[in-house]
Amino acid sequence: MLDKLATERRNERTMHLDDMAVEDMLTVMNAEDQTVATVIRQEIPVIKQVVERVIQAFQVGGRLIYIGAGTSGRLGVLDAAECVPTFGVSPDMVVGLIAGGERALIKAVEGAEDSKTLAVEDLQALKVNANDTVIGIAASGRTPYVIGGLDYARKIGATTAALSCNKQAVISEHAEFRIEVETGPEVLTGSTRLKAGTAQKLVLNMISTAAMIGVGKVYQNLMVDVQSTNEKLEVRAKRMIVEATGVDFETAARTFTSANGHVKTAIVMILADISYDEAVERLHRANGFVRDAL
Repeated sequence: MLDKLATERRNERTMHLDDMAVEDMLTVMNAEDQTVATVIRQEIPVIKQVVERVIQAFQVGGRLIYIGAGTSGRLGVLDAAECVPTFGVSPDMVVGLIAGGERALIKAVEGAEDSKTLAVEDLQALKVNANDTVIGIAASGRTPYVIGGLDYARKIGATTAALSCNKQAVISEHAEFRIEVETGPEVLTGSTRLKAGTAQKLVLNMISTAAMIGVGKVYQNLMVDVQSTNEKLEVRAKRMIVEATGVDFETAARTFTSANGHVKTAIVMILADISYDEAVERLHRANGFVRDAL
């Protein structure tokens, strides 16, 4: 029942929210937000296990697939979309599914989240298989769309994880791994786009970023597979080469061009003092890990 969920209870500290001065509203919201990271820390052991499974999936050509509805679904789609430019991966490697499809990103699609079969159809359209990892996201922990998706994913042998913001969440019973980040009552009762949404975004960021590091998409703390799709990103790419190698900006820019705009290759060319072709070959043998290519 909804009234038993922590995310649906009234917050005793904001009972007079409508009568607060603006600064007081913002102060209490900020105070509530500060509790989120602490709660997530408690779930790191299980998040670690999920990340390890995602890395294994990537290593055999599998995918990371998020499924959710409403805010939860939008956050999954957002994280998936941002992996493409950040890590230079195909949009097929990390995928976000939202109940109701793309139009649900900007406008609620009534009834979509209540359908278990819709999730099955969406996953079947992606040809989900046993190499994939499917993460169901639901702040309440009870969304039928997510339950249907997780049940189907388990049936075909995919790794499954459930991310909710309530303890003993229903969706946890339908997944191999359960991440339950209980964020408690919202400042605005039931508005899980607030603390719960923040918690979900933080956890998804952790999973995708750590998994990408695990497959060689990062050198030191630099996103060396970034796609230089605009002027800002091209400058950032050249600065990464400077940071990683210690050369001046002009040398970095020249090598970046010689490396066909690939940061990783440019770094290996400079640090190992080798040609473009040899750097590409070394990275191939090292499965994309810069450290192993040097």
